[in-house]
Amino acid sequence: MAKIKSTLPNMVLVLTAISVVSASALAAVYGLTKDKIDAAKSAKELKAVSAVLGGEYANEPNKDAITVKDASTGQEIKIFPAKKVDGSLESIAVKTFSNKGFGGRIELMVGMWKDGTINKVEVTDQKETPGLGTKMAEPAFKSQFEGKNPAKFVLKVKKDGGDVDAITAATISSRAASDALQKAYDAYLEYTGKGKTSGGDD
Repeated sequence: MAKIKSTLPNMVLVLTAISVVSASALAAVYGLTKDKIDAAKSAKELKAVSAVLGGEYANEPNKDAITVKDASTGQEIKIFPAKKVDGSLESIAVKTFSNKGFGGRIELMVGMWKDGTINKVEVTDQKETPGLGTKMAEPAFKSQFEGKNPAKFVLKVKKDGGDVDAITAATISSRAASDALQKAYDAYLEYTGKGKTSGGDD
């Protein structure tokens, strides 16, 4: 077999061929795993919805879910309404986020009663510093929001004039969690038609 001459055009040709083969392989793997990845994400989402919703409801919140736009970023926030047999609202779960985390974007699922009072909070995605910002997912931090209504409980850390106890040495992460919760409350106000609060960080 004749040896390919080591010239620039030949090297470019070989590299192009390798790139095409690699891209094709990656596309094939993605195609095989996409459905499984999507199914895993949906299962995780449903688990979080179930964990934060309060009361008894007759509908399937995931099938009645709607999206609203966050005013400050234009990104979507997903709302899962839990309704009684007569169609009236029992509680809602809000899939919210903040881009202000120390490690970037964080995502929360927030359950609220029909009057806006927070029921439960679950951290569904974060890349914060282990042992510091990751404590936002622990009960010691999350439980302070349970039973609080953001109409009166200011969703800012105390250092910024709010009511939130920040995680020690993780103020940025605490601010991000507060920001995500504020977005959830704003989405609740929009969904229920009760207007928009002015207590957010943005």
